[in-house]
Amino acid sequence: MKFLLKCFPIWGFFRKIAANFNETPILSEEAIMRFLRKTAFFTHFIVFISFYFAMPAFASQDGHDAQATHEVEEFNPGDMIISHIVDSYDWHILSIGHTHISVPLPIILYDEGQWHFFLSSRFEHGHASYKGYELAKEGAIKGKIIRYAADGSIVRPWDFSITKNVFGVFVSSIMLIVIMSYVAKAYKKTNKHAPKGFQSVIEPIILFVRDEVAIATLGKDKYMRFAPYLLTIFFFIFFNNLLGLIPIFPLGANITGNIAVTGVLALFTFGMITFSGNKNYWAHIFNTPGVPWWLKIPLPLMPIIELLGMFTKPFVLMIRLFANITAGHIIILGFISMIFVFGQTSASAGFTMSILSVLMSVFMNFLELLVAFIQAYVFTLLSSIFISMAVEEHHHEEGHEAAH
Repeated sequence: MKFLLKCFPIWGFFRKIAANFNETPILSEEAIMRFLRKTAFFTHFIVFISFYFAMPAFASQDGHDAQATHEVEEFNPGDMIISHIVDSYDWHILSIGHTHISVPLPIILYDEGQWHFFLSSRFEHGHASYKGYELAKEGAIKGKIIRYAADGSIVRPWDFSITKNVFGVFVSSIMLIVIMSYVAKAYKKTNKHAPKGFQSVIEPIILFVRDEVAIATLGKDKYMRFAPYLLTIFFFIFFNNLLGLIPIFPLGANITGNIAVTGVLALFTFGMITFSGNKNYWAHIFNTPGVPWWLKIPLPLMPIIELLGMFTKPFVLMIRLFANITAGHIIILGFISMIFVFGQTSASAGFTMSILSVLMSVFMNFLELLVAFIQAYVFTLLSSIFISMAVEEHHHEEGHEAAH
């Protein structure tokens, strides 16, 4: 555990907080709603201002006729939406015509026994190559770094680059560590007194996860063992869900809408289940009680089903979080795109549709604030339930002996 606390500082903070919180703090509903209202309106203001300046809807391209006329490039909502939700090697801010304003990120490659370090700006947004490396323009590896071998085949180097989502994880983790450090220090000062400041917002959430998730599923005798992990994944998911709604550098990365991130989170839960499971858990998998012997021998049908169930649990966690967060982003971007799709037909149609689109986008942003909490809660709750199934004690034999 000491090793884990050194590797995961947030885990350590939650361990201390979960061990010391014994009384529910006093926090009025009015104070909570006031905080949420301010957060919501600030978020919406940033969202729409950012989308207005970031939308490359009317980028122009050079004509091929003798007079070199400029035609308005047709707006493609699919490309715009995908570019906003997928990972990238730079942090795009906005586009003005053919001018792209973005923040370059470090490219780190290992190829043929050598390391290569440079900034993503060397690729000039996919229009140039550097040291033989370039961004793939088509196929399943579109947007990935490749190079062409002497025979024309495509070679993919080992890629350790700091992408947009990786950088976003660094930023959100640092912010979360700073916030939880402040809350932990504030709790030591106030001790058993009513919380003050930002502590009054975070502390009720910690108590909620402890009481309604950890204790409710694991029991009072075992919840402290897993409370630090459950608090860590809850706040990591919840925090990144909220930051993903603020598209201003260095916030706005679609971290929890990236299947690689949700897959790693699910893998952590799978590891907690596997390494914490007791002998009764493994006995239920390989020798399920109450099942006819012919479902176990000669074809171990039930053990196979139980083993598949071990892997479907983290798979469900991964897909559920990824799909819900990504769907919310796509819907909001879809409403914004409707303004420019109708605007290509006529200015009046675009203006009329903008009213409906803005109203629906505001509604969806409010809904996403709720979804941000719900998805963090569901992921944490399911993780806690799966862990409780692995560590629960078997009382069947004890009850049978007592009956006789």
